[in-house]
Amino acid sequence: MHGYLGGGMQWADQVEIFSEHFRVITPDLPGFGENHALTTPETIRQLAQYVLDELDRLEVNRFHLVGHSMGGMIVQEMVALAPERVDKLVLYGTGPVGIMPGRFETIDESRRSVQEKGIEETGRRIAATWFLHGESAAGYRVCAELAVKASLQAALAGLAAMEGWSGVLALSKIASSTLVLWGDRDRAYLWNQPEQLWREIADAQLGVIPGCSHAVHLEKPHLFNAMLQDFLGTD
Repeated sequence: MHGYLGGGMQWADQVEIFSEHFRVITPDLPGFGENHALTTPETIRQLAQYVLDELDRLEVNRFHLVGHSMGGMIVQEMVALAPERVDKLVLYGTGPVGIMPGRFETIDESRRSVQEKGIEETGRRIAATWFLHGESAAGYRVCAELAVKASLQAALAGLAAMEGWSGVLALSKIASSTLVLWGDRDRAYLWNQPEQLWREIADAQLGVIPGCSHAVHLEKPHLFNAMLQDFLGTD
């Protein structure tokens, strides 16, 4: 599950590799990616229900979940809504608090940037923060192209959804085997956020990938994929 200003296309490498073992589904949230014409809900719970409804439509009853960034919030909410359907859970570059304390800029600053400078300039700038080497990073282009596909309504609704969400009280109720993945130079989610996931989810493992920012799966895909393969049991 992609995050804010993301889309399913950012998982192309993972789809190719993991399709050998699983049916891999990488939905675009409403308002993002190929669904940019759809209206975006303004709560994480509504976004989670949208994904669950899509899985129902595809007749997928039980599944593993991988959620990145805002997508990590969404999959936490999916576990709260349908715990019996989730086998293994990967919370990647995410946390339990939607306002993201210590983020490279506040939610309000991002909102003002979207409103004053537009989605294209803001989207490209925010996408650069996801990489240790910014715009020169190999994976930057695909993220920037996805970011500017988002509608203005989606960009603002996504910020409102994150700002109004907290999953802290639900952490102790997560029973799924969980892997918390984090890049040690992440500028969106500082260490206290993945640490809280790791410490408060009962069956949680921790993987820290060095020399990466927020888009580990594009910065060091070989390490990211190896950790998922080990956790999901694809050997």
